[in-house]
Amino acid sequence: MDPLFASLKVAGSGLAAQSTRLRVVSENLANALSSGKTAGADPYRRKTVTFNSELDRASGVALVRTSAVGVDRSPFNVEYDPGNPAADSNGNVTLPNVNMIVEMSDMREANRAYEADLQTMKQTRDLLSMTIDLLKG
Repeated sequence: MDPLFASLKVAGSGLAAQSTRLRVVSENLANALSSGKTAGADPYRRKTVTFNSELDRASGVALVRTSAVGVDRSPFNVEYDPGNPAADSNGNVTLPNVNMIVEMSDMREANRAYEADLQTMKQTRDLLSMTIDLLKG
């Protein structure tokens, strides 16, 4: 396969993977302060994304794919808040296992990778356009 088209395919797979990662990080951030609806109910559990390298047999290039969206099994956070409707008999509320700092750093990393893939696609498009212009003249 032509290297320019292969680079488009690789960058496109990266865009799709990082888009999924950004969606999952956004879900985690949106639910970071939620609690269970009733006392003793489990709150939102942090989601994680796993990537996998996959060979595209038609083009012969390695692509990145989202292999799974799983859940983080780390323990929930517990906070004393007796006025909360989700508090147990001791006044403790179980909160999600989402760390805002980790999520923000994941978001920043995914955003930068997305931008890099997008820049690769723009550069490839420019090279293809220049090649077509050379062939016309």
